[in-house]
Amino acid sequence: MSELAERFEIHDPGEKQVAEKIRCDACPVMCYIADGRTGACDRYGNVGGRIVRMDPLTILDHAAETGGAVVPFVAEGEAWNGELVNTGRRFVTAIGAGTTYPDYKPAPFIVSQEVEGVDLVTVVTEGIFSYCGVKVKIDTDRHIGDETAIVHSQGEAIGHVTTGEYGSQMLSLGGVHHLTGGSKQEGRATCDALLNLCNRKPVELAIDGGATVIVEAGKPPVIDGKVEHRMRVGCGSATIGMFATQWRGLVDEVVVVDDHITGVVSEHQAGKVLGWEDTGIKIIGRRSTPGRYFKVSEPGLGWGGTTISDPLSILGDWNAKKGARPGLSLLMVSTTGEQFAYYELDDELRPVQKPFPERLQKTVGLIEDNCEPALCTVLFIGGAGGSLRAGVTENPVNLTRSVQGLRTYVTVGGAPVYVWPGGGITLMVDVTRVPEGAFGYVPTPALVAPIEFTMRRDDYVRLGGYENEIRSVEDVLAKGGEYLNPRSNTGAPVNNPWPPLAQLRRAAANGAG
Repeated sequence: MSELAERFEIHDPGEKQVAEKIRCDACPVMCYIADGRTGACDRYGNVGGRIVRMDPLTILDHAAETGGAVVPFVAEGEAWNGELVNTGRRFVTAIGAGTTYPDYKPAPFIVSQEVEGVDLVTVVTEGIFSYCGVKVKIDTDRHIGDETAIVHSQGEAIGHVTTGEYGSQMLSLGGVHHLTGGSKQEGRATCDALLNLCNRKPVELAIDGGATVIVEAGKPPVIDGKVEHRMRVGCGSATIGMFATQWRGLVDEVVVVDDHITGVVSEHQAGKVLGWEDTGIKIIGRRSTPGRYFKVSEPGLGWGGTTISDPLSILGDWNAKKGARPGLSLLMVSTTGEQFAYYELDDELRPVQKPFPERLQKTVGLIEDNCEPALCTVLFIGGAGGSLRAGVTENPVNLTRSVQGLRTYVTVGGAPVYVWPGGGITLMVDVTRVPEGAFGYVPTPALVAPIEFTMRRDDYVRLGGYENEIRSVEDVLAKGGEYLNPRSNTGAPVNNPWPPLAQLRRAAANGAG
């Protein structure tokens, strides 16, 4: 954050201009900015006595559906050099657009364009989100902290560990209570962490009673200083089921060590169907169903996400009456294939570690090959409140109903979102699909995110939109907006659909337009 944010103090609004400083009304802070300086958010500045949005308005160029690279359009006043230009599949995003604050005015840009003979409108604004946070998915079977454990950044509580998912640990960070319900330090640390995570920068997080994790969207997690390379192929039971046929005839017994469900092939249904003989093995844990064991260890950073460093610690005495014999071979392996060991029973039926045999190398490699790369996923989640909706229509509830009725397509920086069912407009977006640097902040504190609403023009008029404020894409490119910032075009992320066409097709498929 800007050092000015650290000096920010609440004040009542005064005159629009005080001496050489001008009041910026783009957010509730209402900074007074001297010529040549920026406000506390670094997003607006005083340039020659005018409040200017310091970053350019971003226009995305979408490639034609047949594929191929996007060629930037020819800027006004430049001569055509003979190369092919794009197909006109442009999208004016809210990145750099400015806000509607203090809510009485239309959105900064309301843009029309014709697609397949239909006139569509996109309303764009940079929304100020106090009700926002991120959901973080960390691909690892290692234990990083108990469910509900507090997550800290810069020494402040910013969220908690939430319910784990298959092969991943999950964090819920941010939210209005951390942003504004605690101390100033907590709010600033929360806002700073959210901003960096959403802009795909690394953030170090410390979990109560657990690990220290470095999270960066789209990159492998770093857990207690160690880079995580792969997520598990499945739980121990699933691993047995997938690879039992590969082990048949190569080894007498296989134990897949896992924090969730440890699998034993000779007892497992997969082994029984294949005719696996009993081995007299005993697992120290809570037996669920044949060949499946819970709680062989506490969760941790060892084998299969347990605290185990010696896998023999989960074995009891072998039973000769149930098949144990000298020379019986045993493979013990983790759910990622990173840890593995080979044993044979001695004359006293005790497992003795032996050099790992060549015949089993391929089977362990097969587990590794089926493990996907471990990554961090960051989803921004926010609720579109009054200031956003009032900038679209004079009757904001109509926008909510239009979104819920699939007549309006919502994007964040041109990226598709998931809108939660139920009341309001609560959305989630994968930050790696949003152009880099798209998120900002205000030191109230709150996050600033670009949001766009795309719909048919006739639907926009019916919901009470600001019809007189509609402009063409060409007019926006030529003249810009009230914040006087330049326009910048860039190629859209290849996996993101062109929003106007996406809305047309979705509406047609659902009978909504």
